[in-house]
Amino acid sequence: MTDDHLYRRGVGVMLLNARKRIWIGRRIDNSDDAWQMPQGGIDAGEEPWATALRELEEETGIPPHLVERVAECPERLRYDLPPKLRGILWGGKWKGQLQDWYLCRFLGSESDVNIATKHPEFNDWKWVEPSALPDLIVPFKRDLYRRLIAEFAEYL
Repeated sequence: MTDDHLYRRGVGVMLLNARKRIWIGRRIDNSDDAWQMPQGGIDAGEEPWATALRELEEETGIPPHLVERVAECPERLRYDLPPKLRGILWGGKWKGQLQDWYLCRFLGSESDVNIATKHPEFNDWKWVEPSALPDLIVPFKRDLYRRLIAEFAEYL
């Protein structure tokens, strides 16, 4: 028996531009310089890939027709929230997240990105080199991001 039930089910998207740089956004709800790739929770009855496209559009304004699915991480990855956040995020219900991750190619142009969405999560965004990614991420997600870089290395 696993402890998967203690983790919120979610998805994440590693979005690459034509130069093989990765899209990240700076979280609007964090006073630190907290960057991350688009991610979010799976709604009841929703499939992971559909969630990935929905979350990507909700967070970046990028519509599904400007995204090409390249690869999927072969296993679900998890991260644990720091103890101080466990009682705050998601009503204290979850220990962290258990996520399906997708590598996607961005087919649009810079003007297709619009983080001023209905419920904005980011106040800035940029494209970064894969090697720079883990150092820009909050510490509790860094191992997961390193794993993703290793999993998708052949495409980066």
